Amino acid sequence: MKVNITVIPGDGIGPEVTAQAKKALNAIADVFDHTFLFKEALMGACAIDETGTPLPDETVKLCKESDAVLFGAIGDPKYDNDPTAKVRPEQGLLKLRKELGLFCNVRPVKAYDTLIHNSPLKEDRIKGTDISIYRELTGGIYFGIKELSDDGKVAFDGCSYSVEEIERIAHLAFQSAQARRKKLTLVDKANVLETSRLWRKTVAALASQYPDVTLDYLFVDNAAMQLILNPKQFDVILTENLFGDIISDEASVIGGSIGLLASASVGKENALFEPIHGSFPQAKGKDIANPLASILSAAMLLEHLGLHEEAGAIDRAVQKSLELGITTEDINSEKPFSTSKVGDFIADYINNQEDSDMNFQNIHMGQSTII
Repeated sequence: MKVNITVIPGDGIGPEVTAQAKKALNAIADVFDHTFLFKEALMGACAIDETGTPLPDETVKLCKESDAVLFGAIGDPKYDNDPTAKVRPEQGLLKLRKELGLFCNVRPVKAYDTLIHNSPLKEDRIKGTDISIYRELTGGIYFGIKELSDDGKVAFDGCSYSVEEIERIAHLAFQSAQARRKKLTLVDKANVLETSRLWRKTVAALASQYPDVTLDYLFVDNAAMQLILNPKQFDVILTENLFGDIISDEASVIGGSIGLLASASVGKENALFEPIHGSFPQAKGKDIANPLASILSAAMLLEHLGLHEEAGAIDRAVQKSLELGITTEDINSEKPFSTSKVGDFIADYINNQEDSDMNFQNIHMGQSTII
């Protein structure tokens, strides 16, 4: 298969972790005889510095012409700490979601047995957790009307949703539940918000089309609590933009490291894949950032293209790195590996995983991580 992939390294640690994801994809290409053609593009603070805009037109064009987009991270402290800034890096990502019609964000949350001790939650609460969060991505309060009074003392953010916006992501969430444990939880605030009442009414109407899926409902405040008390009760979570942003970040603590959480943002014609950890500017250029979320995002990219065996090869390589402790300092503080060395190991394992003579306990710090 020949695949055109637009790579947007972005800000902070984005370029470093994205480089490791490309290593994994290149290894997949070698083993499975594919051709992955990468074209890099600007977005975020780096784009503002170079072009004056967080999302250049050329980036949008490249993304629309590609089969998939691999994205690193966005954000910079000089904008985060300036509430008066009119142009911000995050505006680029919001605009790209709109331009590409990326209405559905999917975030898998899994508790790896080898990392449970890293989680701040008790093992008996989180062991066996396997959740898929479906977050609506192009509607709601983030994209609503925003107003500030002339005197600067009153602000307004509007939230709106249509039945069509709700139905298109709800169908995807129901279908995911059918392929998993057949349970879907809608998270809303239907006791207060009119938009949430429309969500509940619309999703309930669709449920008859998926009789094998059990549908239940939770208010977002209760859902946030239940994620900590008993995350294993969830299978697929469906929710609107703002609630999904909060819930999915909260769920990240379950697995023991936010550096393991990948995501996919999909539309009818385009798809973008990214880690959820953000730009982490404190680690920029230090070769210490965890690349596994970016690498797992590459696996989701392969799944999206129908390359399931190839995605499985990346998943197995990540699992092996966790088992052997070939991880960065956020997971392995005693004997950490660098960002690039973790990427080397993943690529080497993909290339050699069928070789029964390989001894994966022997690791050195040379060009190859496996000897």
